[in-house]
Amino acid sequence: MPWSKRDYPESMKNLPDAVRKKAIEIANALLDDDYEEGRAISIGIAQARKYIEGEVERTEYHVQPDGEDWVLKKKEGKKAIFREETKKELLDGAREYVNDHEGILVVHKADGSVSERLYD
Repeated sequence: MPWSKRDYPESMKNLPDAVRKKAIEIANALLDDDYEEGRAISIGIAQARKYIEGEVERTEYHVQPDGEDWVLKKKEGKKAIFREETKKELLDGAREYVNDHEGILVVHKADGSVSERLYD
């Protein structure tokens, strides 16, 4: 169940507003990636605190087309971290990788334009 600024887990009630807003955003993204609800809440709160309090320099990763394939690269990176034939196949592993590395995921369309930014 996605959360909102008015409907969120009890464990987020005492967080500062900015941290709670970011925690909800992160936890909802994790739920979309099929994380268990309790784990999504825990990771969301921890990552939101780090992000809002400025403790973490976050690397930006891009899912983008590369010829006939799709690749995950660091921003301005030359080598692909992952390569798959389809965008969907790539996103399955890319989301977990970027979460594990506390990064920002920028997803591009086939024409190269940005379709969405995740974990921002």
